[in-house]
Amino acid sequence: MPIVIQVKQLSKQYGDMKAVDNLSFSVYTGDVYGFLGQNGAGKSTTIRMLLTLIKPSSGNIQMFGMDLESKRKEILQQVGAVIERPDLYKYLTAYENLKLFARMSGLYPEKKMLEAQLDQVGLLTRAHSKVHTFSQGMKQRLGIAVALVHDPQLIILDEPTNGLDPQGIADIRNLILDLSRNRGKTVLISSHLLNEIEMVASRMIIIDKGRKIVEGTVGELFDNRSMLVSLQLNNPETVKIALANTRWQAFVKEQHQQIIIFQLDKELLPLLTRDLVNMGAEITALQPQHSLEAYFLSLTTANRHVDTFAN
Repeated sequence: MPIVIQVKQLSKQYGDMKAVDNLSFSVYTGDVYGFLGQNGAGKSTTIRMLLTLIKPSSGNIQMFGMDLESKRKEILQQVGAVIERPDLYKYLTAYENLKLFARMSGLYPEKKMLEAQLDQVGLLTRAHSKVHTFSQGMKQRLGIAVALVHDPQLIILDEPTNGLDPQGIADIRNLILDLSRNRGKTVLISSHLLNEIEMVASRMIIIDKGRKIVEGTVGELFDNRSMLVSLQLNNPETVKIALANTRWQAFVKEQHQQIIIFQLDKELLPLLTRDLVNMGAEITALQPQHSLEAYFLSLTTANRHVDTFAN
């Protein structure tokens, strides 16, 4: 399947702080790609680099098979984005906003096309209402309509459900699913609302302190027939070497600092722990995970715990 976004060893440094740290991931055509992390994990910084709003300190970004730095204009013509709360003209109507932003993009669509776009996001009946009368959820939907006005292949949404009530969250969720399933768009959605990502994403990445913790399909990470086991060690390098010569290597999903994550049938867990002890593993925590939220919190909490002791 063609790759829409290819990020390799991306970093962004602000003084002594690394907002993004050697981050690599891939987004494929047709993905609804969940970009997960707690507030301050580096999600928005990464998205701003994808949109060329800030420049990376190091690393490479390719989109649609082109280098972002040298082919910026060609790439961004195929991208639509909503960064947090959309910038809209609150004393213009929804229709007037959409028409204005289309013209800013060098487009002069017919009235029927703009109305179809508003209908797509559920705002046709409010097309001629001024934006200052809209709820936050309606503003978010109008922001997405603006992002879609030039019919981009890739939609990037940064925390699109922030500040919304349950109905607003459900509306945005249904819109994202419609964009993917019925309009063939690739969507990258950044969020800290884990249950929402679990309901819409086909693939996802979890980052913490700018670093990738784990990446994969929802099916791989949360297959009901198997379980994910987060293992924290005092001697991770020794264990990694020992695992390489055993059958357990095939069950390793991810390795990060002092954490090794296995994916296996729960019946195998006692055998795994027995063999780990026999190979000299100094286990400080072993936690099975059955939901995205529990899995996410265990990874990020363990990572912060490790950093605290390292300091």
